[in-house]
Amino acid sequence: MSSKFTTILLTVLIALFACALAQAGKRNKFTLNAPYSAGKRIVGGFVIDISDAPYQISLQYNGKHHCGGSILNSKWILTAAHCIDLYSEVKPTVRVGSSEHAAGGTVLHLVRIVPHPGHSSSANNYDIALLELESEITFNDNVQPVALPEQDDPIEEGTMGIVSGWGMTMSAADSNAILRATNVPTVNQQECNQAYQSYGGITEQMFCAGYKQGGTGTCRNDSGGPFVAEGKLIGVVSWSHECALAGYPGVYARVASVRDWIRETSGV
Repeated sequence: MSSKFTTILLTVLIALFACALAQAGKRNKFTLNAPYSAGKRIVGGFVIDISDAPYQISLQYNGKHHCGGSILNSKWILTAAHCIDLYSEVKPTVRVGSSEHAAGGTVLHLVRIVPHPGHSSSANNYDIALLELESEITFNDNVQPVALPEQDDPIEEGTMGIVSGWGMTMSAADSNAILRATNVPTVNQQECNQAYQSYGGITEQMFCAGYKQGGTGTCRNDSGGPFVAEGKLIGVVSWSHECALAGYPGVYARVASVRDWIRETSGV
């Protein structure tokens, strides 16, 4: 009996250990040392049509959604630098003009990828990259460029913006096959810096947005996507701790901090 009991006990312990490992693998903890290279996704948001955010694109590897991005003009896309693997043999493509990341619209190829020269993967600073398209985009109701701020334009605390993407929803009832969005306010820079002290804080090339209680925001596979306020692209989805977690607002690359570089590189 003792031997049989020991065998059963060991079996149960092994099963519990395996379950714990599986659960740990499922956690989405986005850190500065390992930012979501596949981007983030909208949590607690709502379904929108691509015509509501016609500047939104899906950046894809091997035909699968990887990150978001924004149309600047007929030849240039803006996304997050951490979304790009410069050493991959597989070249990314861009799908425009569709509410679905896996179908519809038009798929375009790239001729050049230009990460911001100040981008640091360790701190994820200057998390911005420009993508030059092989052929020009044809604009219509579902495909339009987004306006940009001027260099160093300030962002007032409490500014409401809309962020969109095809990332994880953290809900079995909400599919990420269709474009989703949510509205979140920008938060105090010092408060956000304090919240992320264990990550080294945030820089002047970043800003934060979200609610103190959490519940809605971006998540994995939303990275590179747009944060639009008052009709202008003021932020690029960059990183965060977990997804829409209370006390940890989403962190965005500040477009106004690199406006001159965007103009010099792309002519936009």
